[in-house]
Amino acid sequence: MQEKTFKELRIMNNLTQDELAKKSGYSKDYISMIERGKRKPSDKAKGIFAEIFNVPIVQIFLATQRTNSTTK
Repeated sequence: MQEKTFKELRIMNNLTQDELAKKSGYSKDYISMIERGKRKPSDKAKGIFAEIFNVPIVQIFLATQRTNSTTK
């Protein structure tokens, strides 16, 4: 499993922040904050994003960890 940031996963799925917001039920601002490492998604949100990106939930966990390490 290659490590990707949350933003890279979104882009790989050809989704804009707006489109991901609509599919997930979360706001575009929340998506942006996750991508900038300002927010950590809840376990429920990780599950939703994993379904949308069609990846194991652990990959969402790793993506948010990688996002946080690259933004600090």
